[in-house]
Amino acid sequence: MNNILIDGEWRPALDPAGSFRAVDPADGTELSDLYPISGFSDIEEALRAAHRDVPELAETRPEVLAEFLEGFAAGIEARTEELVETAHLETALPQEPRLRSVELPRTTFQLRQAAAAARDRSWCRATIDTKVDIRSKYGPLGGPVAVFGPNNFPFAYNSAAGTDSASAIAAGNPVIAKAHPGHPGTTRIFAEIAHNIGARCGLPPATFQMVFHLEPESGYKFVAHPFLGASTFTGSRPAGLRLKEAADRAGKPIYIETSSVNPIFILPGALAERRDKIADEIFNSCTVGAGQFCTKPGLIMLIQDRDGNGEAFFEALRQSFERTPAAILVARSVLDGIRIALEMMTKAGAEIVAGGHAVEARGFRHENTLLRVSGDVFLKNPKELQQEAFGPVSLCVFARDPLQMLDIASALEGNLTGSVYGHTAGHDDEIYEKIAAILRFKVGRFLNDKVPTGVTVSASMVHGGPYPAAGHPGFTAVGFPAAMLRFAALHGYDHVRHNRLPPELQDKNPTGKMWRLIDGEWTRRDV
Repeated sequence: MNNILIDGEWRPALDPAGSFRAVDPADGTELSDLYPISGFSDIEEALRAAHRDVPELAETRPEVLAEFLEGFAAGIEARTEELVETAHLETALPQEPRLRSVELPRTTFQLRQAAAAARDRSWCRATIDTKVDIRSKYGPLGGPVAVFGPNNFPFAYNSAAGTDSASAIAAGNPVIAKAHPGHPGTTRIFAEIAHNIGARCGLPPATFQMVFHLEPESGYKFVAHPFLGASTFTGSRPAGLRLKEAADRAGKPIYIETSSVNPIFILPGALAERRDKIADEIFNSCTVGAGQFCTKPGLIMLIQDRDGNGEAFFEALRQSFERTPAAILVARSVLDGIRIALEMMTKAGAEIVAGGHAVEARGFRHENTLLRVSGDVFLKNPKELQQEAFGPVSLCVFARDPLQMLDIASALEGNLTGSVYGHTAGHDDEIYEKIAAILRFKVGRFLNDKVPTGVTVSASMVHGGPYPAAGHPGFTAVGFPAAMLRFAALHGYDHVRHNRLPPELQDKNPTGKMWRLIDGEWTRRDV
């Protein structure tokens, strides 16, 4: 059985609650490696070790944290082939271009972006008011960050190497990664790299720790533990909300990303101008990666127009869904989730017009599935018809007129993204402005004439949104330095002697390039 990484040592689980094997989604067979389901004693030991090392890590120079993150990225690149082959076996995601040429480079880019933010230090928002001698900045939480990763991105959102762990360490916090059972071997390789690079950089031994799996009750205790600084979860809404409830009761920060239907509003002028082009864009966005993106368009809004463009668009979309072969899904749980969502949506009045069934074959596949419903029915059952079907499933809603489209926009829950397609010459501007005014407060990232799949790693990216898509509307899980603020506390210093202040708050700018707010002015100068 594979060892877990606790306090700088690879060792067996102390009191495992069981074991598991990863499954090859292409044929449904178990892989050979056996992994432990840790009991809570492993988590307690990891928390104690991290709690011990918190002060030392908090005093570690940002340059050392940056060296670790950059070394981690280089270590990943050195083991590219092993990572790609393992992840492909565990998830059935294509080696090319998805894993080797897209997701792995994104992962190393994220790590280097986190390193650059740590080295620059401006992320901490040092604020100095000289007249009253009060100074503040963001700093580490004072406890480790627990990272629960998802099943659909074995690299970029991996609990050991993804954006959450990179953000937490760049902000000066230890990380305890909980591998996803869908790709434990991939996570083990990342943990090996992190462990080796951490030792080379001289980081405290509990800076990075990893377990493979937990029972649910252990997870609830984990996110509520007194030693924990914060936790982050990406995955199903039921699991995420149960973890959030446990963390909230204990007063512990938790950042969840659970589900999103990512509504797209397609206005009549846009259809009249470029109907077929938009249909192709929407179909590709709905089915890329077998629809297993959290930004997949699950809800497409149209107006039942007199010229028939809405129906023609829908027919083109239906044909694309129907004629395209089913792709492999990453896990049996995805199939189960699609079945439950379809049952709920059809019971609420939606009609399946393409697909609708799991494919009778070895492995995990589901037909590309398109549904439709009227605006009247949607407004009667908005909750049931906003169920995320994680996979190649989308629902078209036909509003009877622009006013009903506004009512539909108002009935939406919080989402990661929302998009509006309009006429390029402005023929839809009046209804566009009204929809945009509503949708702006329903989504984290608002798009115009663009599909939402594809999350660019940039400083301005917002990957978050209102509840229930995410647990807090003020944060992003992608983009540096903003993603780091989830794992930071605001530290204030009132009349503290100058030599006892952190370097970022002393009169001399510690890097000469760091931005600080001094007496109301953002500047790089010394005090």
